[in-house]
Amino acid sequence: MEPYDIGEEMQRAQAEFHQLIATASLDDLHRSTRGTRWTNRQLLIHMVLGYGVVRTLLPLVRTLGRLGYSRGFATALNAARRPFHLVNYLGPCVTARLLPSRVMIVLLDAVIASLRRRLATETEQSLALSMYVPTDWDPYFTPTMSVLDVYHFGTQHFDHHRRQLTIAAPPAQS
Repeated sequence: MEPYDIGEEMQRAQAEFHQLIATASLDDLHRSTRGTRWTNRQLLIHMVLGYGVVRTLLPLVRTLGRLGYSRGFATALNAARRPFHLVNYLGPCVTARLLPSRVMIVLLDAVIASLRRRLATETEQSLALSMYVPTDWDPYFTPTMSVLDVYHFGTQHFDHHRRQLTIAAPPAQS
């Protein structure tokens, strides 16, 4: 993928998230999802947090990509997968109780705006930096990922979980 395409897919996900929040009823938000233990509301915040992971990973990929010491780091993180998965599950459970939907939108908008601004300043060389990543943490993590791959990961994660939501489609407008 090209940086422009990744920026566009982030913008599309952002618009889709706005639409989901705008049309979801309280019943929709409290309904269980497909294939997860979360409610729709919990999964929505998890989707927002996925873009936060991108923002956190980018400096790591840049630094470890330059230093070349990421294999051991990824191995250590894979070894810590159980605590990670527990926090990954409980975080959205707690956060969904604390944050109103409008705050979820503000958070997503801020993170995506930040990512898109940074993506626009990346060079071909910086986008090519890569590191080993903990593949046991997420199905979209590959053994090595470049900075460009990490930017794309956010929307892969979003789209994967979007398919698990059970929010009713908005009524058709006449």
